[in-house]
Amino acid sequence: MSAKTYIEPQTTIPVYDECDVLVVGGGAAGHSAAIAAARAGCKNVILMERYGYCGGDVTGGYVLLIPNLSFHEKTYVRGIQEEWFLRLRKFPGAVNGPDASLAGSFDPLLVRAWAGAGGATHVPPQMVCHGFMVEPNQLKIEMDLMLDELSDRIRVMYHSWGCKPIMEGDTCKGVIFESKEGRKAVLAKYVIDATGDADICRLSGAPTSSAIDDECRCGTTALVYRIGGISMRKLAAWRKANPELGKALAEHTQQIHGFRAGLIGGPTDDIGWVNNWQPKMDCSKIKDQTKTEMGTRLKIREVIDFYRQAVPEVFGDAFLYDIAPQLGTRGSHRIVGEYIIDSNDWVFPKQHDDVIAWHTTVNTLNDNAPIEIPYRAILPQKVNNLLAPGRHISADRIAIDNVNLIPQCVGTGQAAGVAAAVALADKTTTRDVNIRKVQDILAGEQDVPLPRNAHTDASYQENYEKWEKGLYTEAAKKAIEAKDAAGTYRHWTISGGMTQKRATEDLGHE
Repeated sequence: MSAKTYIEPQTTIPVYDECDVLVVGGGAAGHSAAIAAARAGCKNVILMERYGYCGGDVTGGYVLLIPNLSFHEKTYVRGIQEEWFLRLRKFPGAVNGPDASLAGSFDPLLVRAWAGAGGATHVPPQMVCHGFMVEPNQLKIEMDLMLDELSDRIRVMYHSWGCKPIMEGDTCKGVIFESKEGRKAVLAKYVIDATGDADICRLSGAPTSSAIDDECRCGTTALVYRIGGISMRKLAAWRKANPELGKALAEHTQQIHGFRAGLIGGPTDDIGWVNNWQPKMDCSKIKDQTKTEMGTRLKIREVIDFYRQAVPEVFGDAFLYDIAPQLGTRGSHRIVGEYIIDSNDWVFPKQHDDVIAWHTTVNTLNDNAPIEIPYRAILPQKVNNLLAPGRHISADRIAIDNVNLIPQCVGTGQAAGVAAAVALADKTTTRDVNIRKVQDILAGEQDVPLPRNAHTDASYQENYEKWEKGLYTEAAKKAIEAKDAAGTYRHWTISGGMTQKRATEDLGHE
């Protein structure tokens, strides 16, 4: 990178529009925030998105798996996330996964039937878990439809890249954006940074962190592509009949790629998606972004050609179906909020008065039992009227792997939208928002189960207690035994799509 600088002349930036709530980024978090704010009563919302569609990593990065929404019999991740499932299942091939009513079943036939769609838990004995796969283009349509249904309250600005906050002291008053129309501004009473990399927060004066553990999922990038003309059922049968050859196939294709990758089933049998985990990459760096995209595309033809030669009975008619239109991002910058989620939140569950999401997560330590995510985890320090839900939520470098997946992005985004609407109605700052009102709207009007809330059926808490908060696993028991005088332990989780490695230094094992 050059050390030269250029002094930009002072200029006047035209105000493109004004609103009450501005959401920057239309990914899972931002789209949910805009919808939730409008449904909670805000009549002047702008959703600003750099691409020409919503969904972010799901629809653009082809993160097709929406995992682990239930814990035993109850589905804790509902709200807008469950709405995706209910809306998409009306259309053939748009979604695949077990109905929430099947959650908690130990029936081996149902477990086998739904395991490939993210519908089985990882800790024995296996059970059906509510989760699903989506068809990204169908979800793009549905997300637009959800916005269109609220077009009297939400204005959508596609192809607009929010790049700089407009600050008045410690208060965010809007955002400067770039587009084909040049640099302009949108003024707002409340701003929700849903960029995924804390782009607005980083320039607002709010503290952020960019520390990434190279071994963790968040230290990897991806460019997903899909292969058509195959049958994933035939591939599964072939792998089962030829376990050693299946292992060799995976190893050889990963050698071609130069990084870990896996062919995974999608919502339909005839298309598989190749997810990948490219290590030591920062999705906010130009060099790493370019290397990820070009490096993947340069190998795709060779990989598919090898598949055809190696297993013609499965891949004889295989072809490149499509390539994800945007980079697969997992983590870079994140906020340092008023509360920082850490690994202890799984083995020593905390109760938060400001809980905004009661989420199951992909963490086998507590068998994916729900943990409480507080409002303070999306509340940046030092800045008013700026919220930061989604992939850059406030968590340490280990815990972030478990709270920045699609469901948590949807859930925290939905909560941020409601919080902004409540602050607007009450004329308060986001820091002083009436959190009880936020919780009552989420639980009472927007189908979000929350602990200790009168609008949430008692069966959710009963199920949580019945199954010991998920702390019946051997790993959890050993971690609890190993806690120090402060009631903490040194646990870290490394997850990456198909596999999850756990190591606890205090326990002396991997």
